[in-house]
Amino acid sequence: MSRKSLLTNRAGLTHKIGYAVRHPARITPYVKRTARDTWLRLKHPDHIAYYRAVMASDAGRNPEAAVGSRSHERWLALGEMQFDYLAEHGLRPGHRMLDIGCGNLRAGWRFIAHLHTGHYYGIDISPDILISAKQTLTTYGLQDKLPHLTITQDLTLDFLPSAHFDIVHAHSVFSHSPVEVIDECLAHVGRILAPGGFFDFTFDRTEATEHQVLREDFYYRTETLLELARRHGLEARFMEDWEKRPHGQSKIRVNNPA
Repeated sequence: MSRKSLLTNRAGLTHKIGYAVRHPARITPYVKRTARDTWLRLKHPDHIAYYRAVMASDAGRNPEAAVGSRSHERWLALGEMQFDYLAEHGLRPGHRMLDIGCGNLRAGWRFIAHLHTGHYYGIDISPDILISAKQTLTTYGLQDKLPHLTITQDLTLDFLPSAHFDIVHAHSVFSHSPVEVIDECLAHVGRILAPGGFFDFTFDRTEATEHQVLREDFYYRTETLLELARRHGLEARFMEDWEKRPHGQSKIRVNNPA
């Protein structure tokens, strides 16, 4: 990730004007998205309800684009990147995995194929994207693996068992979440982590002013999220080796020292 990118405030007027000048063809789509998002925020003041509506709109047009993939090839590549990284960090078939924001199983189908039957649990706030996830299961013939796919309203994780999951994973979730949603997850994830387990999450990183764009994309300083995890008694560290991957987000790993 370039130094210039880390210092960019995408919510600033100067950046928006400069971006429009450099990419005039993107002005009309941006204006349309701004109008749509403004309407959805008026209808759904709560962020979870708002982003669920965003996902319904995006998934209705293209489920793969809704999870941030410009093409099917990119969808496959991003899923492979996530799987390979966790495999290099010790993901074994016998592990139990919770995939927060599992989407349409961009990476999830690879995890399901790798793990023992019933060991994958995916949750998402969007019923529309979970319908697409079930189609992905069918496409890859993974029905016999009996994955759990569940809709959720929040990230209290209160319906899940204590000390159960070896790996908790949230890719491109906190990049779309205000800090109170992240805090809620960090307040509860320690309870469900098995001894020796860890929680990996990606985020949009900035070294400038923390900001958001259209209440869809949120940019945080690394120390903000590390400190947030520590307040809940968790150990947290920035994953330098993830930075070598061709992905625009950064990664933090959280462990429960207890």
